[in-house]
Amino acid sequence: MSTINGQTAVITGAGSGIGQATARRLAAHGCPVALADWNEDGLEETAASIAGPVLVRKLDVRDRQGVMAFAAAVKEWAPQPLGLVFNNAGVTVLQGVADASPEDDEWVFDVNFRGVMNGVTSFLPILLEQRAGVIVNTSSVFGLVGFPHQSAYCASKFAVRGYTEALRQELRGTGVRAAVVHPGGVKTNIVANARFRADYRGEFSDVDDAAREFATIARTSPEKAAKIIHEGIEQQKARIRVGPDAVFLDLLVRLAPTRYYDIIERLEGLIRRG
Repeated sequence: MSTINGQTAVITGAGSGIGQATARRLAAHGCPVALADWNEDGLEETAASIAGPVLVRKLDVRDRQGVMAFAAAVKEWAPQPLGLVFNNAGVTVLQGVADASPEDDEWVFDVNFRGVMNGVTSFLPILLEQRAGVIVNTSSVFGLVGFPHQSAYCASKFAVRGYTEALRQELRGTGVRAAVVHPGGVKTNIVANARFRADYRGEFSDVDDAAREFATIARTSPEKAAKIIHEGIEQQKARIRVGPDAVFLDLLVRLAPTRYYDIIERLEGLIRRG
């Protein structure tokens, strides 16, 4: 079985959360890491915690030319062959469809989906040239189910899932693989950094309220998520579900493809009463 350990890894969204934990884990397994994030302070914090070779680039993944320049810099810098490209940067907005801000929806879609496309198209030629490597794109549990007041986020994550599945078929016989990651509730800053207009129950007055609630229900640590992702890549999985909630919802939507949300609401009611 091929391994990415010891090979160069590229990680976007590396300034916090899953990206930061994955960067630290891969570096601990001998991988030189090339890290990108819009959050420069978080990026420097990640880099400072890694003892091995690190390349750091402040980057907006929506900027196609910037991502292409990053790929060129990685190719020139990489002390080992490129083994992994992890397109992980992501954002969200909490708002209903009827009164949504189109600009916020576009922001979510541009970062979450077009950012992944930019990462793939910029780094894929390197991997194809060496006939080896793995592209790993972060979708979400919301790339498996639809959820109210998360329409743009769901759309972007369903798009990442479909794009990666299609890419995986195109890569047959090339020596390059593609995998999609579906995190469930992982303790990250995605809600704290969200744009906020309204939540579907009207319970939260602002994004801070929503972030506090998310922190209480997110059960998986970034370090645990990084372990699951790393092991899934090593096991050559095409779909990597992160956390018991991701596994549950994946099974639920298969069993009740049009009724899953009715079941989710009933379970939420039982949990709240308990």
